[in-house]
Amino acid sequence: MSLPDLPLDELRSYQPRLASPADAAGFWARTLADAAGFPVAATFERVATGLRLVDTFDVCFAGYGGHPIRGWLHLPAARPASQPAGPLPCVVQYIGYGGGRGLAHENVFWAVAGYAHFIMDTRGQGAAGSVGDTPDPEPAGPSHPGFMTRGILDPATYYYRRLYVDAVRAVDAARSHDRVDGTRIVVAGGSQGGGLSLAVAGLRDDLSGVLADVPYLSHFRRAISVAERGPYLEIARYLKADRRRTDAVLRTLDYFDVAALAPRRPRPHCSQWRCRTTSARRPRSTRPITPTVGRGRSSSTRSTTMRAARDSSARPSWNG
Repeated sequence: MSLPDLPLDELRSYQPRLASPADAAGFWARTLADAAGFPVAATFERVATGLRLVDTFDVCFAGYGGHPIRGWLHLPAARPASQPAGPLPCVVQYIGYGGGRGLAHENVFWAVAGYAHFIMDTRGQGAAGSVGDTPDPEPAGPSHPGFMTRGILDPATYYYRRLYVDAVRAVDAARSHDRVDGTRIVVAGGSQGGGLSLAVAGLRDDLSGVLADVPYLSHFRRAISVAERGPYLEIARYLKADRRRTDAVLRTLDYFDVAALAPRRPRPHCSQWRCRTTSARRPRSTRPITPTVGRGRSSSTRSTTMRAARDSSARPSWNG
């Protein structure tokens, strides 16, 4: 959708009713316990990008099922001589729908700002906007073109179960590098990346900040009924082909609704949550709503995100 689906005043007061499964906590506890059986085993191989201000490493770590997940780690190449050496706070970034980690030189904003910047590749994606390098080896079964309905008839086989676990373990991979301060990690992203950021915030409690910009993967039951374009329509079209699957599909989606997974009470680490539609709201939310047009994120939004990162505990060591 290009515009909010309710007037702004109503959107600010909107309180979604979410159908969280009774066993959701147990489902995620078992999922993460299974994932913990595979060592993260992150590797970092330096690559030449031609950029003088940033050092870049090609990353590989074990995600869901031990599957190899690619990424980039960007680090500032130098710091002021008057400042002591030490580990850096880190921004772990997740990518929007259809995109991958991109090329090594493409996305170095946070490293230039003085942070360690870890970009997680998105399994199976990477042919829309930015390239990817990580396959999804799991069988999907019948699905609508795209990723939203892969394995959707069962929470155990749903594509986003794998992706959420990858995102959680990306934090551990970033933390394993000796130039990253593991006590100061922020997760960030827009659209799908914003949804993944909120999912990670709901599945682990050791983050310093969350910068979620126009997140989706939330309030699915409403989203698929009001969406006019974009990924949610994949689900609507899948159900249009066979309405007998509706109950099973909605039950699966309830396990992955970040409006239910994300912390329900505002925490200090929820630095920014910019949303524009009812599907991005959560119960009792006090996060800001900014009216936006289209899906692009402006330069002013990046400035706001930068301020939010500075205000969190994950500020560069020479600034705090």
